[in-house]
Amino acid sequence: MSDPAAPPPTAPPIVSVVIPAYNGAALIGETLASLGEQTLTAWEALVVDDCSSDDTRELVRNWPDRRVRLIENAVNVGPVNTRNRGFAEARGRYLAGLDQDDLCRPERLARQVAYLEAHPDVVLVGAQTEQLVGRRVLPMDYAPHTTPDLIAWLSWIENPLAWSTVMVRADVARRLDPFTRPEILYAEDFDLYHRIVAFGRIARLDEPLLIYRQHEGGVSKRFTTLMRVSATRVLAEVHTPLLGEEADEVARLLVVHNMGGAPIPDGATLRRLGEAITRLQNAFVERVEPDAQSLKLIRWETARRWRQLARAALRGGKVTLGDVLASRPPHLGLGYAGVDDLLRWRAIGMARRFYRGGHGRRQDTPLQP
Repeated sequence: MSDPAAPPPTAPPIVSVVIPAYNGAALIGETLASLGEQTLTAWEALVVDDCSSDDTRELVRNWPDRRVRLIENAVNVGPVNTRNRGFAEARGRYLAGLDQDDLCRPERLARQVAYLEAHPDVVLVGAQTEQLVGRRVLPMDYAPHTTPDLIAWLSWIENPLAWSTVMVRADVARRLDPFTRPEILYAEDFDLYHRIVAFGRIARLDEPLLIYRQHEGGVSKRFTTLMRVSATRVLAEVHTPLLGEEADEVARLLVVHNMGGAPIPDGATLRRLGEAITRLQNAFVERVEPDAQSLKLIRWETARRWRQLARAALRGGKVTLGDVLASRPPHLGLGYAGVDDLLRWRAIGMARRFYRGGHGRRQDTPLQP
């Protein structure tokens, strides 16, 4: 809905919101409507259409809010190049990412602009995220409380921010060439977070300012394999100076098991991952020297992730309780699973292993060799 108080398109906006679009007609209207409800009104939205075959272009072209501008690609160039084109044509002092199917809370732009103006050392700020599953808005499993040092540490082992929450200083974005790398497809945002820290810090607002729409047509659902390959490349590049030839395998384990949630297949892999996390965290703490609050959060969030890894491994039935205890990084105290949790997960894993071995089959069902 158009805001009569909004500045005309000729006035320089404070924020440029870049929305790559491809066959998004079913959902992009709700996304644009969420921008129309922003308390900060000095924004422009650049919807860059990548040769959609549905009614996306017509919908955006006829959108009643003059702050929404349609840019049309002549040929399909993919999501990264499409996003880069939007950022290249943006006029705002701050640039905000937003996917065509996500929804902004009304305070999103105002709160992020205020934070960046109050923290000149921060070049990129995200926000906490909720998810829309069907008609229910539910929390996501991001860290509930953060500091810039915690976000920096989490970026060593996973992607700590949802792209649709990101706002970056335009003058810094223009120092990156390209802004996001097309060859890191579906993990280009993760790659950006590592490249942009050469110019300043990354932070996150802990207030949920975005609703991430979960649906089968979403990129994270359709391109999981390619996303994992790209994320593995990002982490391997980051960790090679510290880990050398081990960086590729450690990156793969972090992406598959910590980011992807796949159960760890055996005790040796669990121990290797535990040792790698310990080594990485020790190096991070030595390099960054986080304050007491940040260090406590770093320990807590790492312990929480190790709990999730242990849970999946034990419930998968291929890792023993001894494996979990032997591979637990020594500094993990807060947030770690209790003995009752471990025993319960192990019991579930043993039951699954029992049935996989054929013990739960009918007697007339032949066993596989």
